[in-house]
Amino acid sequence: MTRTFLGMPATAPPGVGHLRGDEPFPAAARRALADPQLRRNLGHATGTIRGKSAAVIDEVPDWPQLRAAGAAIKADVMARLPDLLVQLEAAVTAAGGVVHWAADAVEANRIVTGLVAATGADRVIKVKSMVTQEIGLNEALSAAGITPVETDLAELIVQLGEDRPSHILVPAIHRNRAEIREIFLRAMPGVDPGLTDEPVALAAAARRYLRQTFLSTPVAVSGANFAVAETGTLAVVESEGNGRMCLTLPRTLITVMGVEKVIPTWRDLEVFLQLLPRASTGERMNPYTSMWTGVTPGDGPQEFHLVLLDNGRSAVLADPVGRQALHCIRCSACLNVCPVYERTGGHAYGSVYPGPIGAVLSPQLTGVADNASLPYASTLCGACYDACPVMIDIPSILVHLRAEAPHPRAESAAMAAAAYTMDHPTLYAAAQRAARLSRLAGRRGRGLPPPLSGWTASRDLPDPPAETFREWWAAR
Repeated sequence: MTRTFLGMPATAPPGVGHLRGDEPFPAAARRALADPQLRRNLGHATGTIRGKSAAVIDEVPDWPQLRAAGAAIKADVMARLPDLLVQLEAAVTAAGGVVHWAADAVEANRIVTGLVAATGADRVIKVKSMVTQEIGLNEALSAAGITPVETDLAELIVQLGEDRPSHILVPAIHRNRAEIREIFLRAMPGVDPGLTDEPVALAAAARRYLRQTFLSTPVAVSGANFAVAETGTLAVVESEGNGRMCLTLPRTLITVMGVEKVIPTWRDLEVFLQLLPRASTGERMNPYTSMWTGVTPGDGPQEFHLVLLDNGRSAVLADPVGRQALHCIRCSACLNVCPVYERTGGHAYGSVYPGPIGAVLSPQLTGVADNASLPYASTLCGACYDACPVMIDIPSILVHLRAEAPHPRAESAAMAAAAYTMDHPTLYAAAQRAARLSRLAGRRGRGLPPPLSGWTASRDLPDPPAETFREWWAAR
C-alpha cells in the first residue's frame, strides 16, 4: 500500500485557490435556477457540444476499446505514479529543463512568482489552465506586482468580466455573445466603440488586443494535458492557436502540472489524442497539438521550468475507490450530459472543477467535510459514466463520498435504526406491514407533515403494495 503514496496524503490548504465555495451547492443552485438567461445559455451550448461529440464518436468503430485502453493506461499510472514522476523529472532535466516539486497551492504559487520575478518581467501570458485556476495563481501573481494575461478567448472573457470559469472546456459558457460584447466594450483597452456581437467581430477584437501582448511578453505560464515520462515531453491541446503562441514566442516557459497528468510512454498519446477531442469538442482531432521537450537552442523558449503539483492529489490517491477521479483528462464530457449541470451551471459548485467530475474531485482534494454538499449534486443517472472517455465510474464514487460526508445526528440515528431493523427479520416484517400506513399521507405522500414534507416536495412516495413479498411467498 505504501507504493500508492507520493507523500503524506494532506488535502489542499484552505484560503488559497478555488476549490471551495462560499456556500453549499443547494443554496448556490437555487440562485442559478432562478436565472432564465443562464439556463438558456447553458442549454444551447451543452446541447450543441453533445450533438457534435456524438456524431464524431459514432464514426469510430473501436470507441469502446479506446475507452478501455485509456482507462487501463490511467490505472497503470496510478499504480506506479511515484516511479513515473521520478522518470519524468530525469527526462525533463536531461533535456535542459528544471523540475520543481510543489506540495500544495501555496508552494506552487511561491515557486512560480519567484521564477517570474527572477526574469525581471512584470507581465506573463497564460495558456488556458485549470490547475493554475485551482491554485489561484493569477491572484498570487497580481499580489506580487505581476500582471497575468489570459490568452484563451473564453478565459479572456472571464478575466475581463471579473468573473469565474463555469466550465472545464468553455469557461465562459454561461455568457452569450451580447454579454461578451458588453464586457469587451467595458474592459478591453482600445476596443472599437462600434463593436458588434457577431462572433467574427468579437474574435477579431480579442486578436487585436492580444497580438502585441504575445510579441512583447518574455514569460509564459501554461498547464499540460499530458507529460510523457519516457521522453520528458509535455503536450498541450487547444483550438485557437493562442497556446502555440505562448509556448513558442516567450524566452521563459513555466508549466504547472498536476502530478496525475503523467503517462508512461510516447505511444500512450495515440490513445488519448483520439479520445480527448471527440469527447470534449466534438472534433476528430485538436486544431493545435503542441509538444515540447526541455530546451532547444535557438528554437522556442530558452528556459523551461516544470512545476509538479500535489495539492491534495496524494489524499485522492490514498483512497482505492476515489482515486479513479485522478484518471480525468479534463474533456468535460460529463458536464455536457449532466442534467444537474445543464440547469445550474458551474458557479454553483463553488470550485474551478464543476459538474460530475468536480463533485467527486473537489471534495477529495479539500477533504469531504469542506465540500460536503457536492457529492449530492447529482441524480446518479449514470450519464456521466457513459460519456466518460476513460470510464471513470463517477456514480459509484459519489455514493462512496456520500458515506464519507458528515451527516446530521437525526439522519445518522434514522439510518442506524433502519440498519438495525433490516438486520432483524421479525422487526423487518413488522416494518413492512407498518409501511401500509403511508396511505394516510395522501396520494404520493403529499400529506406528510414537516419535516418529512421536505422530502416529498420534490419526490413521489411510492404507493405500498397490497401484500409484501413475504406474504405472497407464504401464501404459496
